[in-house]
Amino acid sequence: MLKGIIFDVDETLVYYEGYDHREWYENWVMPALREHGIELDYETYKKTVTGELPRSYVERFGINHVEFWRIVDKVNLEYRKRMAELGRIKPFPDVDALGELKKMGLKLAAVSNASQECTEFVLNLFDLRKYFDVVYGKDYSNLDGVKPNPYLVEKALRALSLKPEEALMVGDSAHDVLAGHRAGMRVVNVTRLEKVDGADYYVKDLWELVELVKKLR
Repeated sequence: MLKGIIFDVDETLVYYEGYDHREWYENWVMPALREHGIELDYETYKKTVTGELPRSYVERFGINHVEFWRIVDKVNLEYRKRMAELGRIKPFPDVDALGELKKMGLKLAAVSNASQECTEFVLNLFDLRKYFDVVYGKDYSNLDGVKPNPYLVEKALRALSLKPEEALMVGDSAHDVLAGHRAGMRVVNVTRLEKVDGADYYVKDLWELVELVKKLR
């Protein structure tokens, strides 16, 4: 029986108008890293994010990798606050469907590769935090545990006291699909931005997800 849902956050529940990952890194993150004497080009940084390189790779630049990611996440929070001031962070218009899912008695979790603080910030920005029983951002004790690693998803399952077969993973990216499947879950791909191969179900928005949940229960 379906008892819970684990959601991705960015590009699943909220989006960033005009966001470009390279531009964000080069204009926001690189200046902060240079203050610590670190020169790291975008392509190498991207590999540490996608998992092609371990997040500890940055230690070759003479900085503890946890400290490195704390610097990046501090900048990311500043960026999000600035984008919020400019009105460029927006919720998708169907996020009210979360309330309907809660009314159905489902346990809900939000899991993000962003930091805990960054994740909580965007959820609180649009009063979405109230829908979730647990929220997990990246864990500094296991930085390589971000999606597509199932670590955070499994952490959420444990917190909700759910077995993998009792919950759905909902997200927009291939990382969400992989993390969900590696945790033994069925995965729903929200196809607003693109259709990702390998998901078990596809929905165009969260209201369609509500209808899917009704059928699965």
